[in-house]
Amino acid sequence: MASSDQPPCLHLGGDTHKIPLKLFAVNRERLCSKLKEEQCPQGAVVVLQGGEQQQRYCTDTDEVFRQESYFHWTFGVLEADCFGAVEVDTGKSILFVPRLPPEYAVWMGSIHPPEHFKKKYQVDQVRFTDEISSVLESLKPSVLLTLHGLNTDSGHFSREAHFDGISKFTVDNEFLHPRIAECRVIKTPYEIEVIKYANKISSVAHKEVMRTIKPGMKEYELESYFQHVCYSRGGCRHVAYTCVCASGCNSSVLHYGHAGAPNDKTIRDGDMCLFDMGGEYCCYTSDITCSFPVNGKFTENQKIIYNAVLKANRAVLAAAKPGVEWVEMHKLAERVELEELVKCGILHGDIEEMMKVNMGAVFMPHGLGHLLGCDVHDVGGYPEGVERPTVPGLKSLRTARVLKEGMCLTIEPGLYFVDALLDPMLANPAQNCFVNRDVLERFRNFGGVRIEDDVVVTATGCDLLTDVPRTVEEIEAWMQKGVKVVL
Repeated sequence: MASSDQPPCLHLGGDTHKIPLKLFAVNRERLCSKLKEEQCPQGAVVVLQGGEQQQRYCTDTDEVFRQESYFHWTFGVLEADCFGAVEVDTGKSILFVPRLPPEYAVWMGSIHPPEHFKKKYQVDQVRFTDEISSVLESLKPSVLLTLHGLNTDSGHFSREAHFDGISKFTVDNEFLHPRIAECRVIKTPYEIEVIKYANKISSVAHKEVMRTIKPGMKEYELESYFQHVCYSRGGCRHVAYTCVCASGCNSSVLHYGHAGAPNDKTIRDGDMCLFDMGGEYCCYTSDITCSFPVNGKFTENQKIIYNAVLKANRAVLAAAKPGVEWVEMHKLAERVELEELVKCGILHGDIEEMMKVNMGAVFMPHGLGHLLGCDVHDVGGYPEGVERPTVPGLKSLRTARVLKEGMCLTIEPGLYFVDALLDPMLANPAQNCFVNRDVLERFRNFGGVRIEDDVVVTATGCDLLTDVPRTVEEIEAWMQKGVKVVL
């Protein structure tokens, strides 16, 4: 994947995006500056452990490797079973690669010397992983800073580096995590370009799916086609998350597509589809949702719900800028959607009174959006001092931060008709007083609509990175067959 082009870069050839190795050098510089600003001990060395090659359960079948995100952000290394170190005072970087046995060359290909990886990844030094202890001893570090902290989305802890001989060193596993996570929240121009590329390829794939779909297909056929376009046209070997290819009532299942509901329904004429899919390029992600009728023509009810969600999406897109609280953007989306539900007769009454009893969460139980980067739900959503809201809807927000220039986020309002939410609401006098039951019943089996775009916060607002048809008119025109998709 290394390129001989100047400056040194990673890419997959052809028209795939060339990622300058400067991206990772700048990230290391930013990390060192951040640690020093926060009174990091002099002589400290950051030590990170990369991802390990995993086998499928007890077999010798390898899973397709994907690098651990913090390690990728810092070094850009694609290979498994590596370690990395950065001297905070000097910024010098050391990559540790496995010492491979001779038989590796028979089964897996060439065994490269350390100099190969030094050139490929533009680090200051490359050594073998069995030399970590001795190499670090020679640096005489005051402390090793290892990564151990909670991911507020998953509830899991990051993996702390561990190697033979680490007990000889003074180790601090608390200082690094909040600071490197904060560095990842703000994207550099280099990172934004990669995320733009992932959006470009994923947008093309979504458009290909929209013009290819027809009644009688299986949902998984469209999942497969999306992945094919992302990989064959854009070099995206991985998708950023499990694809949601939901049609009909399945479109109200927020994380449809998992092993228990594996995108296996037959798509019927008249179904509304909700396809939430994003390609990933060199560990940088995209996250796009398109909602559209399978036959390319909206019914009146489909048009009502779709336009309500689109209006909320565009309201947030226009309002988001540095200094704005993301919680307020969620409330804005809820308010717009409730107004539209009043206009179409599903609800009636005062919008502010509805907001007080959390009516918005009945129809949009998830959060408005999330940070985006090396993980689709990127880190840093709830740093120390940022509290998670506790009320329905808002408690599902993956971040409650104030927006800053350089953040990449999704904007993904939705409206869903979920029996598990509608039935308790109809039994609740504080909420059912706002409902026109007869009108609501017309939408009981509707499913749902979500419109998800990726944006980067700029100095004055935010830039839209996603490029797919969005208005009813654009979608209906696009889904007429025979339109060529241009990359």
